[in-house]
Amino acid sequence: MLKSVYQHTVKNTFTVTGIGVHSGAPATMTIKPSPSSSGIVFIRTDIKDRSNVIPMRWDHVTDTRLCTVLSNKAGVSVSTVEHVLSAFAALGLDNAVVEIDGPEVPIMDGSAICFVEALDQAGLRRQNAHRRALRIKKTVSYQEGDKQAFLSPADGTYFGFEIDFDNQLIGRQKYTHEMTEAAYRGEIAAARTFGFLHEVEQLRKMGLARGGSLDNAIVVDGDKILNPDGLRFKNEFVRHKILDAIGDIYLAGMQLIGHYHGVKAGHAMNNKVLHALFAQTDAFEIVELGQTAPPRRSMAATCWTPSAAAVTA
Repeated sequence: MLKSVYQHTVKNTFTVTGIGVHSGAPATMTIKPSPSSSGIVFIRTDIKDRSNVIPMRWDHVTDTRLCTVLSNKAGVSVSTVEHVLSAFAALGLDNAVVEIDGPEVPIMDGSAICFVEALDQAGLRRQNAHRRALRIKKTVSYQEGDKQAFLSPADGTYFGFEIDFDNQLIGRQKYTHEMTEAAYRGEIAAARTFGFLHEVEQLRKMGLARGGSLDNAIVVDGDKILNPDGLRFKNEFVRHKILDAIGDIYLAGMQLIGHYHGVKAGHAMNNKVLHALFAQTDAFEIVELGQTAPPRRSMAATCWTPSAAAVTA
């Protein structure tokens, strides 16, 4: 759970630059403060001829092929939002304007750690309004074949995941994360996206993965990791799926009080379970957090350096 019941925005405007993992295009993203209860909005600064404001909402998801894409009614979109939203959710950023000069959020190193470090440098500012949270009252699930996603009641915020790949290196992995800021920083934020070398050509024909490289993804070739430095965690694959799910579920527009669990799920299933939840008004309630909590503790940004403990965890 978050350490503060109050809403937060960024203290200082900051900018991150990189490339889009799917478009391969350069991207500059600037995060600015915004008023309490205004939420997160994306603004495509390169679009001038129609509405360029895109709400961060579950019902504005228009594509889920390998990433989450948000669009507005004018057809303006922004893709690969899940990693930055994951960092926002974990650190407790409620309100911000995210300006971006292209169609895709920069991939950075393929995880959320760069966004966490940028937020640390910019700082967060407490606002007077209390946070709202989405409390799950009864279990809601969505299933397609052997893929499943669940939202269940819990006293706290939990994200669990199970993956099963026909690959000896990955195989079956299962992990449950109790989401606190400290735990997210240590267990989830640095877990990178991953892909298989034999799929790269097909993805690029689909217009995807044009900016993918060993600098921003784990690349698996048979039973080998092609990245020279190997894995950051022994089970980095399932940890990244949790990172994605945290970002996707934050599209509910507020913090979760409950337990998300995914089985072979992805961005599509994450969004569909939110649709299933909001279709059942007795399955959730929106609550205002009102108990004063200890103030945020500032944590200095550090570059990721894998440790022996991390790669064996």
